[in-house]
Amino acid sequence: ELVPSIMSNMLNPDAIFSNNEMSLSDIEIYGFDYDYTLVFYSKHLHTLIFNAARDLLINEHRYPAEIRKYDYDPNFAIRGLHYDVHRALLMKIDAFHYIQLGTVYRGLSVVPDEEVIAMYDGSHVPLEQMSDFYGKSSQGNTMKQFMDIFSLPEMTLLSCVNEYFLKNNIDYEPVHLYKDVKDSIRDVHIKGIMYRAIEADIEKYICYAEQTRAVLAKLADHGKKMFLITNSPSSFVDKGMKFIVGKDWRDLFDVVIVQADKPNFFNDKRRPFRKVNERGVLLWDKIHKLQKGQIYKQGNLYEFLKLTGWRGSKVLYFGDHIYSDLADLTLKHGWRTGAIIPELRSEIKIMNTEKYIQTMTWLQTLTGLLEHMQVHRDPDSQMILEEWKKERKEMREMNRNFFNAQFGSLFRTDENPTYFLRRLSRFADIYMASLSCLLNYEPDYTFYPRRTPLQHELPGWSDQLCTGTFRIPFLQDTVQIK
Repeated sequence: ELVPSIMSNMLNPDAIFSNNEMSLSDIEIYGFDYDYTLVFYSKHLHTLIFNAARDLLINEHRYPAEIRKYDYDPNFAIRGLHYDVHRALLMKIDAFHYIQLGTVYRGLSVVPDEEVIAMYDGSHVPLEQMSDFYGKSSQGNTMKQFMDIFSLPEMTLLSCVNEYFLKNNIDYEPVHLYKDVKDSIRDVHIKGIMYRAIEADIEKYICYAEQTRAVLAKLADHGKKMFLITNSPSSFVDKGMKFIVGKDWRDLFDVVIVQADKPNFFNDKRRPFRKVNERGVLLWDKIHKLQKGQIYKQGNLYEFLKLTGWRGSKVLYFGDHIYSDLADLTLKHGWRTGAIIPELRSEIKIMNTEKYIQTMTWLQTLTGLLEHMQVHRDPDSQMILEEWKKERKEMREMNRNFFNAQFGSLFRTDENPTYFLRRLSRFADIYMASLSCLLNYEPDYTFYPRRTPLQHELPGWSDQLCTGTFRIPFLQDTVQIK
């Protein structure tokens, strides 16, 4: 009876979701990252990165050639996972630093819950073991968080090489493996392997979309200023933008900055801007003004603010990396921020299916029954409660499999938000699947976050059952947790 009413209140995969009230009428300047913000890549790119990094491990780091038998699996990892560098374990952690049991992988195999609990003296990861502000493993921290979309092949390669060593009983140092894989993935970018491959076959790797140009043109038509700050190199950005926007793409932007080295761009005051000419040569001129139509390299945000005067909440910057793109801007500089989360569209489509809604409705019901009936201590009632707990555990696993067989949803553990969502809620005013979602809103639209009830504002399950006002929260209420 409940499912049809829930299905009539489905979520829109092309909607923009708000963590903080924001009116577009206050936004005068729009800024953009490049990769996975202005441009999206096909499934072939992660296979390219995985294969190139795997070959670097073999050819430059002398890893066994047999690891070539491992191919990239796009369905293995999700973003936001943590990696225990010393134990070589990949896992999902919630907003309260608890490991989601059943999502801890050593190589390509799940680690039994009992073993996880024994290793971590429970399932909680102390703050001092967590990665630093940017998700990196440093200063003695043992956990690295993978927040970048480009990190999906890195996680998969780590797991595959771990699997090879374990299956062949090879003694190895996990810290060395982590560093070597990290360096190999970095070199795929730094040595230009990825850039050259994409430039040589743009149609294979870049998802052409007229909507990117439509978004930029709409903003330009309404008199908005626009800028681009990316870590990618000049020629690579130029060819990509010509493909998805057109030869005149630079006419749409007031400032273009490449190889910015974010997040250092937002914190390091020492590096001045350098102008890049049409041949990609760096000029030695002192920069007194950031001119439209020119491309600049490096620099820093403090100089950028001085030269443009673009400060505070009239600036809205979009990026896909929660830490490198958005964190400093919202915490230190008062800019408004928009997160591009491509996974959002596919997850919402799953959540709108009847099978998912049926599963979640019964799971919520079962949880309410457990809460209400646990006061009965007689043997028959206790036996039924144990059966319900077992069924609830099985349904949680079923729910996880809707999204990813190993790790589940990007945004949720069982009930709690993931650590990824916690940071997304903190650093992004709004979030969406792609920039094309902006086309659904007028330039003066105001985004209002839903007032989701706090736990103490909701009536208890037992109260609802006893008073006959039993109601399953609608899908929208259960999903958009802040």
